[in-house]
Amino acid sequence: MIRINPNFLAYIEILVQKHLDYFILEEYATREVILKQNKHYHSLYIIKSGITKCYLSDENGKDFIQEFLGEGMEFGELEVFSGNLSFCNIEAISNVKLYKISHKNYTSLLENDSVFNKLVMKSLAAKIAYKAPRHSFQQSYSIEENIIKLKKSYPNFDKIFSKKDIANYLGITLRSLNRTLNNLN
Repeated sequence: MIRINPNFLAYIEILVQKHLDYFILEEYATREVILKQNKHYHSLYIIKSGITKCYLSDENGKDFIQEFLGEGMEFGELEVFSGNLSFCNIEAISNVKLYKISHKNYTSLLENDSVFNKLVMKSLAAKIAYKAPRHSFQQSYSIEENIIKLKKSYPNFDKIFSKKDIANYLGITLRSLNRTLNNLN
């Protein structure tokens, strides 16, 4: 549920020491929006600490949470490769510290640092590998089974995330979530 990438963060910490001018440390408060969907950005971010949610908002104002991102996870990289507007909103769930790097410096590291390049490729592959089974499970199993799986993997998920975020993550209504939680108790 909360995706992390400690190996990538460890390497970023090394690069911060080498390229102090490449990375800027920024802080965001809980519920602060870091990136807005359909906007153009010239930087990307690597999470140093805290939790964010990555979500799509549709034209009716409904949100679908793709994933929760924790330490070492990056976002904004797809826009570097595609040149498109941002695909998702990114919002802080807790207080968050991020390393911000310009597209230019990110591209330079990709071209000139093979370790960085491999870690980025692994990170992108892990994002793809994570999403397909998660979405498949959610579509193939009942709400009850999805919640039981969440409880098994993240026993305190209901202490970290709001019910609205849990419902948006599961792609269900808040009413369905509440009914299911009551039936499971």
